[in-house]
Amino acid sequence: MPVPPSALADAYTRLAEVLPGLPITQLGAVEQVPRDGGWIAADALAAGGAGLDAFLAWDDAQVQRDHGHRARPDVVASFGLHRYAWPACLLITVPWFLSRRVPRFHVTDVAYDRTTPGVDIGRLAVRAHSVACLPGDPAAALPGARVVADEEALRGEVREAVAEHLAPVLAGFGPRMRRRGRALWGMATDEVVEGLWYIAEVLGEQERARRELELLLPGATKPYVGSAAFRELTGPDGEPLPTRDRASCCMFYTLDPEDTCATCPRTCDADRVVRLLAAAAG
Repeated sequence: MPVPPSALADAYTRLAEVLPGLPITQLGAVEQVPRDGGWIAADALAAGGAGLDAFLAWDDAQVQRDHGHRARPDVVASFGLHRYAWPACLLITVPWFLSRRVPRFHVTDVAYDRTTPGVDIGRLAVRAHSVACLPGDPAAALPGARVVADEEALRGEVREAVAEHLAPVLAGFGPRMRRRGRALWGMATDEVVEGLWYIAEVLGEQERARRELELLLPGATKPYVGSAAFRELTGPDGEPLPTRDRASCCMFYTLDPEDTCATCPRTCDADRVVRLLAAAAG
């Protein structure tokens, strides 16, 4: 019996308010996961065959359109994995952050469509098969709910839920990429942290998200790589500038070596300060 959509509705509604480019549709118990048109189910990505080929063709075409040349196949695969994993992690981390509820999703119960005009990130159609919550949460009475002892147990549920969903997807992408194993889980670690950190900034709760993510990923939480890795730099007027050190590289430098992100391991602290100040001014 899948989890009733009401268990996650408030969190996903709030997410849609701050990130309208990622609409989420919760499927009922008998509704089919969409697989036609622009939709691709996560299990098709995990299978690593024609479905993944079609999915990555979108990234290949975008690179050629935006940059005038093709990227290496492994770079295209890295872009494609990021485009799926970033929103997929939000399916789990946002309900945890906002409602203290942690859903789980089989790869057969999530589909993604990034071909709809006017939708910046993409659409998700999902069906949770269970949800973990704390004692006293009204959701505990719902079908598919599991009550865990405390906040640390709930953090464990987040780590397990993300790993359960992403592990087969990473396996599907792995042969297309030069990076395997630890490097792929480094990417997953970054998607968990940076996705929620971004949403929390829009919500005005970036500091709380930083504290929560440091507890979620303190280090030595396999299969994840390293910790949340937040730190602070100092601006020219003594102002604190929060940043973090990514566990992986998005490979965008292979297209434009001068355009690296502020958390890229290739970006030195002096350049980070310049970029962070520019972002704050914008």
